[in-house]
Amino acid sequence: MNNIVEKILKARVYDVAQVTPIDGARSLSARFGNTILLKREDNQPVFSFKCRGAFNKIYHLPQEDQKKGVVAASAGNHAQGVALAAQLLNIDATIVMPKTTPRIKVEAVESRGAKTVLHGDTFEEAVNFAKILVDQKGLIYIPPYDDIEIIAGQGTVGVEIVDQLTNAPYAVFVPVGGGGLLSGVASFLRHKWPEIKIFGVEPEDAACLDLAMKMGRPSPLKEVGLFAEGCAVAQIGDLTFELIKASIDGVIKVTNDEICAAIKDIFEDTRSIAEPAGALALAGLKKYAVSQGIRAKELLTIISGANTNFDRLRYISERTEIGEKREAILCAYIPERPGSFKTFCEAIGRRNITEFNYRFSGFDQALVFVGISVEPGGSDLQNLMGNLLIKGYEVDDLTNNETAKLHIRHMIGGNIANNLQKEVCYRFEFPERPGALAKFLDVLGSKWNISLFHYRNHGADYGRVLVGFQIESDDKEKLQNAFDLLGYPYWDETENKAYTQFLGRATSNFQVDL
Repeated sequence: MNNIVEKILKARVYDVAQVTPIDGARSLSARFGNTILLKREDNQPVFSFKCRGAFNKIYHLPQEDQKKGVVAASAGNHAQGVALAAQLLNIDATIVMPKTTPRIKVEAVESRGAKTVLHGDTFEEAVNFAKILVDQKGLIYIPPYDDIEIIAGQGTVGVEIVDQLTNAPYAVFVPVGGGGLLSGVASFLRHKWPEIKIFGVEPEDAACLDLAMKMGRPSPLKEVGLFAEGCAVAQIGDLTFELIKASIDGVIKVTNDEICAAIKDIFEDTRSIAEPAGALALAGLKKYAVSQGIRAKELLTIISGANTNFDRLRYISERTEIGEKREAILCAYIPERPGSFKTFCEAIGRRNITEFNYRFSGFDQALVFVGISVEPGGSDLQNLMGNLLIKGYEVDDLTNNETAKLHIRHMIGGNIANNLQKEVCYRFEFPERPGALAKFLDVLGSKWNISLFHYRNHGADYGRVLVGFQIESDDKEKLQNAFDLLGYPYWDETENKAYTQFLGRATSNFQVDL
């Protein structure tokens, strides 16, 4: 322990890294009744702490090794850290990246002057090829975490925490993948503040530290989830594990939904978007505070990075409310008759409906897929389920059903039954405010049978809704008069080919005009 502390204090990182601030999370602190602090490693030049360890490792290489050039395998933050360090030290760098690496990440590494080699489809294949280059070209391999100089560089985050805080916080939460950051920070904090609580936080589907703690040694996971890719490691490092097990108080595992909720929390307090691995430790902090009933304490977490792909934001947003346990996903049977939709919504009460999917399938019962805002903690959802059962509804809770959340919610539908009377389809824009759906149902829901309904709250000023009505041939004018009375913008989509081919009466001649 004394050796690693000395190494950390002598680490050379500030040629490339900067001292990052510790920001107070005002909204989170108020919600959880604790003082929650964020160590902002997402503010580094490469938007991640990884530049610290990479620079310290390369800087301390012997001159003859620096002249040979360095090689690393990474599709993310380690790649950019090595590239930047090598650029500043005027050393040739080669980064082996899987062929599946997004182009934006390849270009980020190349912009730092490094050469990129795309090889294999997985990280393991990239690592193996990087080691082949070591043998063939004499390059010096820069590991991502299991190295004393890498660990020492990352440990300087702990030095800054001690320097920036007047007193030790009650607990510190650190993300863990291979263990470089956690081993360095935990070792230094345990040396300086022996009584502090320190927790490693990892994804449930990539919990290599938890497995190592149970087995007593580093052991490989059979499968590794990739959502928090910055911590998606199959096996904790040997050196990092020895330091970690001597320094931490426990391991906290969190779900992807809880990570998504933490990303939103960070955004709301800082207006910055953390990557999943960057928000990982905050998700653990929240889980610990609630499960242990922690109040009026100072809790610190490290926001480790902000290198996320823009196209992942839709998924993150979709899962946030479920991760915060503020949205429940239910399926329920309701009678297939005019007015039953309205009656069901009245049974739900004055709750925000976040999603409603329904497609006519028969004349007896309708099966609906509904998202509903609930209070976190679980009791509100239990009360809602109990109330619906008392009122005679058959209801199932799908909130923790991955298939439902990932796929079924987007696939509800099918062509209308052959014996269904004439159906017309309209698209509406609902104002996103309480009572908008109730007003719609008051005007329309009891006069015509609703045979299709799709709505999802996307956080805009208005909601986009697709509705099918079962009407008689001479009712269309009356229906549109009711729309005009309602006052919501609408469009007739009955002849829209997307509707007719996938949701309307299927035809044998599939034809699309391009």
